[in-house]
Amino acid sequence: MNEYTRPDSARSPEATALGAPMPGAQPPVLRPGGEEPLDGPPVEPPAATARHGFLSPLNRRRLRNFRGNRLGYWSFLIFAALFVVSLFAELIANDRPILVSYKGAWLTPVFVDYPEERFGGFLAQTDYRSPEIAREIAENGWALWPPIPFSYNTINTDLPTPSPSPPTWMLTDQQCKAAAEARGGSTCRDLPWHWLGTDNTTRDVLARVIYGFRISVLFGLILAAVSSVIGVIAGAVQGYFGGWVDLSFQRFIEIWGGIPTLYLIIIISAFIAPGFFVLLGIMLLFSWVALVSVVRAEFLRARNFEYVRAARALGLSNLRIMTVHLLPNAMVATLTFLPFILNGSITTLTSLDFLGFGLPPGSPSLGELLAQGKDNLNALWLGLTAFFVIAAMLSLLVFAGEAVRDAFDPRKTFS
Repeated sequence: MNEYTRPDSARSPEATALGAPMPGAQPPVLRPGGEEPLDGPPVEPPAATARHGFLSPLNRRRLRNFRGNRLGYWSFLIFAALFVVSLFAELIANDRPILVSYKGAWLTPVFVDYPEERFGGFLAQTDYRSPEIAREIAENGWALWPPIPFSYNTINTDLPTPSPSPPTWMLTDQQCKAAAEARGGSTCRDLPWHWLGTDNTTRDVLARVIYGFRISVLFGLILAAVSSVIGVIAGAVQGYFGGWVDLSFQRFIEIWGGIPTLYLIIIISAFIAPGFFVLLGIMLLFSWVALVSVVRAEFLRARNFEYVRAARALGLSNLRIMTVHLLPNAMVATLTFLPFILNGSITTLTSLDFLGFGLPPGSPSLGELLAQGKDNLNALWLGLTAFFVIAAMLSLLVFAGEAVRDAFDPRKTFS
């Protein structure tokens, strides 16, 4: 006689304590939450949600790791804030008023070119910095100016010292006296301030830094994004199909990557005036190679996994397997490298501008400002401003890239 055929009084204490079922008894049905059993059909517990909000648990852990790197997290926030502010450069540094109230009419010179005849003149374009136009607006309304009343290409003819002129806060009232008296004042406070001085063509350095920062980051973002897309596609095709496809691509990349990009840009600039999109197109021809090897390795590693074989057995197309099942794994490495690719893109544009093969002359560029600092060693504010701006921008990107790398590190994500 075993414990299931014995009477209750003869059952072992262990069986009673464990709640062993009686012969032929139905399994107990518990209420949701583990309460006492009920008679009737089993009640399914509520399904646990896989994600809360728009982030999956895995991405929430990655975000937590990203925030855990305090230096990288704050570097990303500072860089993002500076970039967003630079997008509104026309409202921060401009030689046109943001808003003008003139004879009962509301004008927005920052966005609209008004002819000078609107203010009683005869020129096709209004110079709002001229004393006559300023007096006319003051007598018939008012004007709201940006914090920095200079654009990146504004030529200043009333500087207190010869160009390149030092920052206004470095000058004495004696140095500013002649220029201030011409404007009806007597000290440096009566002059428009150049916080970082002017360059060798009398243009405001701070305005050029703001515009140059924006164009450098936009160039880097576009170049990094487009080259990443091309590199991911090329690496995915190589790694997934392998064989002669992989071998042919590898030989092509070895030849294509050996072409000196700088020499090619120098040759092309002899025939075509280099501009933003011309430089972007030339750099795109070669920058996509950086991510190919990383994505190729991910696809080569994962193409023979069991879930990929199961997808093939179910009849899924190669395109769907590559985009839905394999690409998310490869994107981890891509996102890890993306900040460093952005860093390299900005450095490339700065280097080309420094050498004179970048953006057209007169364009706001950090590399061109650095070249002016090299040519004017007596004007220390030029070289120091360019150096500190470039160093700070690249350092913020490097720190943010390290935080992204920590966020996607499997050892920290799954620990």
